[in-house]
Amino acid sequence: MSDHKKARAVGINHVALEVGDIEQALEFYGQFLEFSLRGKSEKMAFIDLGDQFIAMAKIDSQPRDNDRHFGLVVDDKEAVGRTLAALGIEIASDRFMDFYDPWGNRIEIVGYEGIQFSKTDGVLRGMELEGLAKTDKALQELSDKGMGPT
Repeated sequence: MSDHKKARAVGINHVALEVGDIEQALEFYGQFLEFSLRGKSEKMAFIDLGDQFIAMAKIDSQPRDNDRHFGLVVDDKEAVGRTLAALGIEIASDRFMDFYDPWGNRIEIVGYEGIQFSKTDGVLRGMELEGLAKTDKALQELSDKGMGPT
């Protein structure tokens, strides 16, 4: 057994997606998400999520994800669902709002209000999302871990 201290995981800084075309990817995601770019080049784009981001990298091809996915937290899950339906994008799960982008990345849409994931008041203010509320269940889960509002 080692005597050295292990690092503790604190959070996710970014998620990297592989896409076939940067402009097409930004157009696709822009159909159901309002976002700002942190930066962009011919082979990369960075969608700003306040203190986090989504990185998109241009590649030639990739296999479709099956179970591998990431949960994208939004302020209005139902609005995304309506937009996906209007676009004819099939939901891949009976249990969750999972779907595939045109490059095979599996995305799960998660509503901010019902999960433990939280942004600080300062980050929410900077993202112009002040007043974004949590459900009682999510607040209780946070409180049970000593992370509830003070």
